[in-house]
Amino acid sequence: MTDTVNYPEVFDRGRRRIVRDRAYARAQGNDFFSQIMVDEILERLDVVKRDFRRALLVGLSAPKLGKALQDRGIAVVVADSSARLAQACGGVICDDDRLPFSDHSFDLIINIGSLDTINDLPGAFVLARRILIPDGLMLATFICAESFQALKAIMMVADGDRVSAHIHPQIDVRTAGDLMARAGLTMPVADSDSLQMKYSSLERLISDIRDAGGSNILSGGTSAIGPNVYRKIKALFQKQAASDGKFTERVALLYLCAWAPHPDQPKPARRGSGQVSLTTTLSGNADTNPDS
Repeated sequence: MTDTVNYPEVFDRGRRRIVRDRAYARAQGNDFFSQIMVDEILERLDVVKRDFRRALLVGLSAPKLGKALQDRGIAVVVADSSARLAQACGGVICDDDRLPFSDHSFDLIINIGSLDTINDLPGAFVLARRILIPDGLMLATFICAESFQALKAIMMVADGDRVSAHIHPQIDVRTAGDLMARAGLTMPVADSDSLQMKYSSLERLISDIRDAGGSNILSGGTSAIGPNVYRKIKALFQKQAASDGKFTERVALLYLCAWAPHPDQPKPARRGSGQVSLTTTLSGNADTNPDS
């Protein structure tokens, strides 16, 4: 958490723990979206010219990701608000914005599919900077803004005059990049990848969202979908399906990369100059020993 700013509790922490427990029990972090994010993060990590020694992993896919890192000779610590997940991995039960680790504990932090549902995202980035060693790397990914627009539109129509928030607010690329910079992380890069998904049933779409821990966890009530509204949503889903019977939905995945400050790092280019590539950012300060 941050020391000077009290951010509103947009998400119900207790319900978030329950939802993540259920999601882990359902899919063990092997849901469709998490698999894509893990594979992409590992590809990006392979670009980094660094031998990492100790990594903190946060997210439902931590077991799969942890094995991949251990195969690379990296020691792994798992943290998540899901007690099921943390206990299964011998990890720590905590929220992403309340990580209980001391300063300079890790040279690598990876967060998969979790930062979009925490109350204090700026504070989470500050914590990441603090618990990373100087020139340590943070990688993160999650479902971001512009996702599930078709489903949201259908839900609004089905709700009629009593519109409810069934899908939580989502973060866009620019906001994420700005927050990393404000937290004191260096060479921040945020980019996104868009997936065009085709679903033959509403149930499968909702299942994919739930498996990724995306159930409604907003504070002040769950805005549960009643049976009448659900029937309307399903009818609209079927009506908007293409001739092959499939409904098209767009999902945007946000990828973040940033470093803990170090005096020998390359100086950032002027904002908007386009002079710093993702490869350069991932390379970081290759001459620095992670144990420094």
